Amino acid sequence: MIKIIVAGAAGRMGCRLVSLIRDSTALTLAGALEGTGHPALGEDAGETAASGRAGIPITDDLSILMERGEAVIDFSSPSATLEHMRIVARHRRAMVIGTTGFSAVQLDELRLLAQQIPCVFSPNMSVGINLICKVIGEMARTLGDEYDIEVIEAHHRLKKDAPSGTALKIAEVLARSVSRNLDQVGVYARKGLIGERTKTEIGIQTIRAGDIVGDHTILFGGMGERIEVTHRASSRDTFAIGALRAARWVVRQPPGLYDMMDVLNLR
Repeated sequence: MIKIIVAGAAGRMGCRLVSLIRDSTALTLAGALEGTGHPALGEDAGETAASGRAGIPITDDLSILMERGEAVIDFSSPSATLEHMRIVARHRRAMVIGTTGFSAVQLDELRLLAQQIPCVFSPNMSVGINLICKVIGEMARTLGDEYDIEVIEAHHRLKKDAPSGTALKIAEVLARSVSRNLDQVGVYARKGLIGERTKTEIGIQTIRAGDIVGDHTILFGGMGERIEVTHRASSRDTFAIGALRAARWVVRQPPGLYDMMDVLNLR
């Protein structure tokens, strides 16, 4: 049994991870973490996740949990994730990160820390999304510059970062496939008299509404036809299941930074 510590254990994703780990025959819950001052501190992680008593109290001290666990799964916030990663690096454990919204400086530190530990970092743990990322690159290369590229993402009203990490990853895959620099061609908003669309721009548009778990559409628009590839997540379980699959995989890897394409052998 692989021993897992869940960071953000009282959050939406954390609760699903706790529940699914408790149902797993390959994983066991070794610890549950939340931020200092969180109202769930001291509560039983299983009861907080509505999956029955687990005998694992939620704590705000990751250091005391590290001797019990083999891997940390983290869907918290960029600053919290980096602090957790520093602790994981000191203890030479593995880590799975699904947190999004990192700044360029934070990403630099993440990559540096991943030289010390095996770490899977992916903005979207869904098997379907990662398979789409494999396919759309070939589509973009085949369609070429005569097809406009747009990425549209929709998430729940509580999501703090925009565009989503998944939309940015998709746009990066598309830009790389057609030999463009996303920093130069990405268009994130349109308003007013903006003129004609350029051939090279890649649009990334954001919708925030209600309780949408996560929708992503890649649109290739040509003269006389439109091709759309859409992924809709109906439950957070798709991300949680992917993260648990990543945890089972990463504990057997040498130090380094990996993503779900590595986990799923899609390279």
